[in-house]
Amino acid sequence: MNHTDSLICAFDDALRTLFAKPHASRATPANEPKVPGAGSSSTPPLSPTEADLSAALMRVNHVGEVCAQALYSAQRLATRSAKLQAQFKAASAEESDHLAWTQARIEELGGHTSYLNPLWYAGAFAIGYGVGKIGKDPMSLGFVVETERQVESHLASHLDRLPAKDAASRAIVAQMQKDEIKHAQDAQRAGAVELPQVVKTLMTWSAKVMTTVAHHI
Repeated sequence: MNHTDSLICAFDDALRTLFAKPHASRATPANEPKVPGAGSSSTPPLSPTEADLSAALMRVNHVGEVCAQALYSAQRLATRSAKLQAQFKAASAEESDHLAWTQARIEELGGHTSYLNPLWYAGAFAIGYGVGKIGKDPMSLGFVVETERQVESHLASHLDRLPAKDAASRAIVAQMQKDEIKHAQDAQRAGAVELPQVVKTLMTWSAKVMTTVAHHI
C-alpha cells in the first residue's frame, strides 16, 4: 500500500470512528439482557443519580476508545513495518469492540457520548503520528505500553467508582481492562522502549484533563 492509500485509509478510520455506529465483533461482556438504567435483569434498577454517574464514567471510557482508534491509526501510518501495522490493526479491532460496548451502554443509561470527540481524536492522532515518526517504532511501542498501563489503572479506578449493582457497566470495564493489559504486553514483546519520566508525567496530566472534561461534556 502506498502512502496515498494509507492516508485515505487513515481518513476513513477517522470518519468511521467519529460518525458511524460502531459494531463489535465480540458479544458485550454482560451475561443478561439490559434495560435503561439497570445493571441487569436480575439486579435492582439504578437510581437517577447512579445512572448519571455510570453514564459519565462510560462516556470517559468511550473517549478513551476514540483516542485509541486515533492512536493506532496514526501509528499504522507512521511505521514502515508490515508486522507492526498488522499488530496495531489487530489491537485497534479489539478497541473497536470497546468503542461499541461503551457507546451502547451510554445509550442504555440515557447518556450521551462526548461532544468533543473530534477534538480528542485529532489530538490523539497527532500525538501518535508524531511519536511514530520522531521516536520510530521502539518509542511508538513504548507509548503504547505506557498508554495501556495508564488506561488499565484508570479502568481499575472506575471499577471502584461504578455503582456496585451496575453489573453491565462493570462487566464491560473489566473486559476492557484485560484487553488493555494484553495490548501492553504485546507491545512490550514487540520491542518497546521505556519512555522518559517527563513524557510519562505529561501523558498523565493530559489524560487528567481529558477525563475531567469528558466526564461532563
